[in-house]
Amino acid sequence: MRGARHATGAVCAVLAVLAAAGCGGGSAGGSGAGGATLSSSWGDPQNPLEPANTNEVQGGKVLDMVFRGLKRYDPKTGAAKDMLAQSIDTKDSRNFTVRLRSGWTFSNGEKVTARSFVDAWNYGASLRNNQKNAYFFGYIEGYDKVHPATGSQSADTLSGLRVVDDRTFTVRLNQTFSSFPDTLGYAAFAPLPRAFFSDHAAWLRKPVGDGPYAIESYTRGSQMVLRKWDGYPGADKAHNDGVTLKVYTDSNTAYTDLMAGNLDLVDDVPAAQLKNVKSDLGGRYLNTPAGILQTLAFPYYDPAWNRSGSAKVRTGLSMAINRGQITDTIFHRTRTPATDWTSPVLGTAGGFKDGLCGSACDYDPARAKQLIKEGGGIPGGQVKITYNADTGSHKEWVDAVCNSINNALGDDNACVGNPVGTFADFRNRIGQHKLSGPFRAGWQMDYPLIQNFLQPLYYTGASSNDGKWSNKDFDKLVDRANAETDTAKAVTTFQEAEKVVRDNMAAIPLWYQNGSAGYSQRLSGVALNPFSVPVYDEIKVG
Repeated sequence: MRGARHATGAVCAVLAVLAAAGCGGGSAGGSGAGGATLSSSWGDPQNPLEPANTNEVQGGKVLDMVFRGLKRYDPKTGAAKDMLAQSIDTKDSRNFTVRLRSGWTFSNGEKVTARSFVDAWNYGASLRNNQKNAYFFGYIEGYDKVHPATGSQSADTLSGLRVVDDRTFTVRLNQTFSSFPDTLGYAAFAPLPRAFFSDHAAWLRKPVGDGPYAIESYTRGSQMVLRKWDGYPGADKAHNDGVTLKVYTDSNTAYTDLMAGNLDLVDDVPAAQLKNVKSDLGGRYLNTPAGILQTLAFPYYDPAWNRSGSAKVRTGLSMAINRGQITDTIFHRTRTPATDWTSPVLGTAGGFKDGLCGSACDYDPARAKQLIKEGGGIPGGQVKITYNADTGSHKEWVDAVCNSINNALGDDNACVGNPVGTFADFRNRIGQHKLSGPFRAGWQMDYPLIQNFLQPLYYTGASSNDGKWSNKDFDKLVDRANAETDTAKAVTTFQEAEKVVRDNMAAIPLWYQNGSAGYSQRLSGVALNPFSVPVYDEIKVG
């Protein structure tokens, strides 16, 4: 998930610019809050909150509160556990039978049935609906007909989906995929009510889901108010009366509001405050490992970055970055220098392999200079790193990365930052392929599998392959790993694919990111999940 924090994520999807005064004022509950409600920093989502069209973190936060799917990732361990699924059975890792729990409804009273899932997945996969997460349905049989690589779709529904009865449906994949059930906690696979289809415009204005919260109101550029849904049938009921998500375009302003008592929760402590946050907040500061990786991605649609020898240039740039110095001085140990393209939260059994990047991630100015020269030099003579300037303290680290590259190469103009005002504009430029140099690419895992750190980002035509990198050897290894029914063998094969990413330096891994948050004295039970998102339903107020 893009926008890390996310991931990637991940974390700053903001469109409107608020004056600092507009972010504070009043009680910490915020405008529209009352009773045992809390206020939290946030950013406007890039797109309307359709589950299959949300692939950035700010929108993802809301979906995680408003929807529940077949699986849910444990907020402590990240393990995929059954939620609406009573069972997901298979004998061959290709044909699955899904049975739903009884008694589950949407917040408008409509029952959640097998058709709620099948219709939602068909909508998400359809080419004509232009959903950003359509790719996640690509392993279901018939995807090539509803979402062909070229031309018009020749079918309206996925042939691999079949409703058996109100609580049962079957899924047939186009190849074996042993980890398929573990992907089903991702929001793209959420069920949708009939209201989504019968009055789509009204649903977009006020989305209706089946999770512990219901959206009460949303004013773009200002705030979203969510209320506890008293009729929620799940065991993870909200421990508070609601959450007001307040839009900030500057994480420093959010932190100031927290300290002034005008905000309850900040889930992105700015780099400028990290040296003071422990003394400011004491035990109300969280710094926990998360499935987030920050990288520099490249526009392979620009021939200058896709020419013969450019892999040497990218590797040279990687070796010109002093990751250890930057993580110590800028991030005060809330980041760890990356040595692979996944995350330590996966564990070694899950695919994390410390040191897989090898010397290509070591700081070596002499070798960096040599490789860049051998590769034909930096395209245009200067690296311009594009990033969103609204949140996430990106300016500080981009400047530090450029200073490191400039020092290593002995050229004060070898690298400069290229800020874009908002995250939404930044993502739009990426999506429109309007970049001519490397760009910030934070990735927050969608689910805790090594596959999720590789396939969505580097597979040909994948949903978050923003730079349009393509490599047949990588694709073949991913396909082979997905088809492997033995988990350990699948992980090993994915690591072989990761080595192809390394050998081509498809993206430069920078650092693994911890989740950080600070909260007011009004709150208790505050925690971040392995995706670095607050577990809002567990927070208590007062």
